[in-house]
Amino acid sequence: MRRTSALVTATALVLLAGCQGGGDDAVAAAPTTAEARLVAVQVSPADGAVDVSPRIPLEISVTDGGLTDVSVVDGAGAEVPGSVADSAEDPAVDVWTPETPLDYGARYTLTATAAGEGAETAEAATTFTTVTPRAQLTPAIGPLDGQTVGVGMPIRVYFDEPVVDRAAVERSLRVTSSTPTDGVWNWFSDTEVHFRPSEYWPADTDVTLDAELYGVDLGNGVWGETDRTIFFSIGARHVSIADADTHQMEVYDGDQLVQTFPISAGSPDTPSYNGAHVVTELNRHRVMDSSTYGVPVDSPDGYRTPVEYAVRISDSGEFVHAAPWSVPQQGRENVSHGCINLSTENARWFFDFSQPGDVVEIRGSDAGTLRSPVDDWTLPWEEWRAGSALT
Repeated sequence: MRRTSALVTATALVLLAGCQGGGDDAVAAAPTTAEARLVAVQVSPADGAVDVSPRIPLEISVTDGGLTDVSVVDGAGAEVPGSVADSAEDPAVDVWTPETPLDYGARYTLTATAAGEGAETAEAATTFTTVTPRAQLTPAIGPLDGQTVGVGMPIRVYFDEPVVDRAAVERSLRVTSSTPTDGVWNWFSDTEVHFRPSEYWPADTDVTLDAELYGVDLGNGVWGETDRTIFFSIGARHVSIADADTHQMEVYDGDQLVQTFPISAGSPDTPSYNGAHVVTELNRHRVMDSSTYGVPVDSPDGYRTPVEYAVRISDSGEFVHAAPWSVPQQGRENVSHGCINLSTENARWFFDFSQPGDVVEIRGSDAGTLRSPVDDWTLPWEEWRAGSALT
């Protein structure tokens, strides 16, 4: 830091004269000294700082004067465009912000000049180097930008490498919605974090995720590669109730019951799991393969069966799909391998009605509640909130 300073001292002598009662009575006042305050400038980060985040605020504070000029140049001496504004945290501090983020692994010099009440000026400068990451990550995010989804769809963010500083990442994932919610992030693993409210999303709500991860230290030499903004909409409220005990599925559009279908749920040996299931994909044709959950196709309990109108409702292999072979049991008996069986006609209707993010709540099963490694709605709310790094 370089400072220019001057000390200004002024002494004034004031003569007080009396013109009555004796001409010799003249009294001189004692000398007084007034010291002018000096303008001073401080800048941050510190001169010589290394491994600096390219997003770190470049701060300037001035005492006893006003800021007159700020410039930032890169290692080649080229001017970096930017602007100065008051700090949101401290109005006494100014912050210089670049038009575009600073680069990784680059050298910059910030110079600030201020003027005092008199003619004196002060200048401060700092040269720093931004961090060179070992790796940079851009996470995958669902829903997709511009997508319309159902009221049960969480926001899911996936990283290719483990996140060490979960709190830093969470602070950089900002969710806003046209209908405010109490949503919170929950970490399912070091590479996967989800966001949902305590109850299903309100229908007809617009949601924006600002993932401002560029310049964020994820830990272990990994930094955010870029910022992303995802905008999606919550559509109509589709919540269906599949009761394994009554062998019926009620389909609701908003508050209106629009269909009641006979079903066959999971058999006693392979029961369906209770709890809220979320539609994640729709397959017009799909081959159901027992080997996908560890049962060989050629074993007594194995199978490889083509099906139509398959609506996936969990990551545990549960679907709502057409099963014409079980129509005699639908409405009477549970014989499936864990899926919700419908007639082809009913499965076609449900397939056309469904959208990713719709909810199918399974009840009445002898199995426990769905608690797959990644499950969003059967976790109690307090347990969900405890999964946030900011709790």
